[in-house]
Amino acid sequence: MQAHDFILILLLILVGSRIFAEIFARLGFPPVLGELAAGLFLGPSLLGWVTLNDTIKILAEIGIILLLFDVGLETDIKRLTQSGKNSIIVAIGGFLLPLGLGTGVGLYLFDLPLITSLFIGGTITATSIGITIRVLKDLKKHQSHEGEIVLGAAVLDDIFGVVLLALLYDFSKSGEVNLLDTGRVLLFIITFFILAPIAAKLMAMLIQKFDGKTNYPGLIPVSIISLVLFFAWLAHLMGAPEIIGGFAAGLALSRRFFLPFGVAVGENHKFAERIELQMRPIIFLFTPIFFVTVGLSVDLTSIDWTSSYVWIFTASILFVSVVGKMIVPFFMSHLTLKKRVIVGLSMVPRGEVGLIFAEIGRVSGIFEGEIYAAIIMVIILTTMIPPLLMKMVYNKMR
Repeated sequence: MQAHDFILILLLILVGSRIFAEIFARLGFPPVLGELAAGLFLGPSLLGWVTLNDTIKILAEIGIILLLFDVGLETDIKRLTQSGKNSIIVAIGGFLLPLGLGTGVGLYLFDLPLITSLFIGGTITATSIGITIRVLKDLKKHQSHEGEIVLGAAVLDDIFGVVLLALLYDFSKSGEVNLLDTGRVLLFIITFFILAPIAAKLMAMLIQKFDGKTNYPGLIPVSIISLVLFFAWLAHLMGAPEIIGGFAAGLALSRRFFLPFGVAVGENHKFAERIELQMRPIIFLFTPIFFVTVGLSVDLTSIDWTSSYVWIFTASILFVSVVGKMIVPFFMSHLTLKKRVIVGLSMVPRGEVGLIFAEIGRVSGIFEGEIYAAIIMVIILTTMIPPLLMKMVYNKMR
């Protein structure tokens, strides 16, 4: 691709995302839906002006990493820890139920092969942490009690998803599951998540020390971006999703993060505020690219809308996709009914995570024709509808 072609594509993505986000916000919808719609509008589904390429995918990956850094930056680690039990319950239930239900529907209702059924179940276990958190941020509810539960559950869901994807990919290639390799990946992820925030905090203290001595502007954004990208790379190296590295770095730099044993080393609220102030414009630049990319990844013209099988299969998978995520929160009696609904709806969006599963299934020859089309429809519906319902529920709560 020529440089001028890339410049034009990036221009269309940035301007398109802003215009659609503005329109959706004025209509009372979450702006993130506008950015997703911009991807559908510019991509193969409608105009076909923009096609995904590796460079755009990399920019989108940076966008989601920075979004999770921003979320970590605003997270109260104490409140996140307090909601840990509830987050774990929601994550495990929202992982196992869709996996079991999706596999069962494929295996017993539609008589599909075991590996295909498992991949269907795996695809609908995913929760798009990026879309979920962005919607809660747009609604200014990401620091609420239910928001903390959803954040913890979504992070755990991402980890479970990576481990499951490794298992299924091995199974699709060799016909057997290597539990030793999977256990090693899980151990690496847990170790990284425990140690990364501590290491990032110590590095941030070093940046803070040099910030007071330099006369050349720009140290904070360059240093913090470098730190975030380093931890994202390190997370990938250890088998975790890159976004977990971004979240860990943000968590360490938040105003409410303490080193072990309660030692608040290097706590400086003014420095934390400077980080937030100087990083926000960069975050606002990159994150829309990610959400537009989700829309660009979908081709509505590839779906055979006249096939009855597609509609029946889609309806069945959609039903278990929603029910599997909504059941567990309904038993959380300490929350009001509407907050239980919010937690359940927040876990429904599949977004980019579901698309990753679907794409691997398609490339491996596991998802073909009508099955792939149905899976894509489920991902679209579970991504676009829950944010609208979440806004409606919050409006009623007011």
